[in-house]
Amino acid sequence: MAHVLLDNASVELAVYNARGRALKSEILRRTVGGGLQNDRDRSVQVVKALDRVSFEARDGDRIGLVGGNGAGKTSLLRVLSRVYPPTSGRVSIQGRVSALFDLSMGMDVDASGYDNIRMRSIMLGCDYKQAEAIIPDVEEFSQLGEFLDLPIRTYSNGMLLRLAFAVSTAVHPDILILDEIIGVGDAEFAERAEKRLHAMIEKASIMFLASHKNDAIMSFCNRALWMKGGRLMIDGKPQDVLAAYAADAKGEGE
Repeated sequence: MAHVLLDNASVELAVYNARGRALKSEILRRTVGGGLQNDRDRSVQVVKALDRVSFEARDGDRIGLVGGNGAGKTSLLRVLSRVYPPTSGRVSIQGRVSALFDLSMGMDVDASGYDNIRMRSIMLGCDYKQAEAIIPDVEEFSQLGEFLDLPIRTYSNGMLLRLAFAVSTAVHPDILILDEIIGVGDAEFAERAEKRLHAMIEKASIMFLASHKNDAIMSFCNRALWMKGGRLMIDGKPQDVLAAYAADAKGEGE
């Protein structure tokens, strides 16, 4: 059974030769969340992307992440995806994880569509036999036909998105991680993609969704986490968390 536990988990990122580059530092801070801290080495700045975050997720949890830009939502998604290890505290993740916030991760532009299906599938936790087994499903859903024999550098952006989405959603994870609800391709493909994504959400044991859209949080989630400055502010029912977040944002705007 899938299970996620964060116990006072913090993530600090060292940025070298960044001192004095105000614009670069500000962009980085807004991207990863948290705040910048001076290190003893003045050529180094430390970004505290997550600050002592603790929560637990069990089977059936559908968890929305809310907060402004730079709140730490993306950093938390990367911890949950095992991209960022904690620099302090503890993170325990049980179950196969599929992260859909970077669909083309692990793809090689010089390799064929078929080879990229295999590589991306293995990155998502499949062994070679399982990667081979999902090829017919990707063929049918992507509808790329003979293009799958060609290097993906020959694909249009729309074709690449079709392939990446088809592969990423062909693997059924225990823990599904989303950064916004994905919309891809033309109207016909987008409709099929939405149905496929909803089915994937239903099958997942645990889901995390980071979104700026309140209706998406309310529709898909039974629980929400409000992140601010790399910290977890509130963990509760979506309507309560969204109300607290909105009140805080209003107070800061006054």
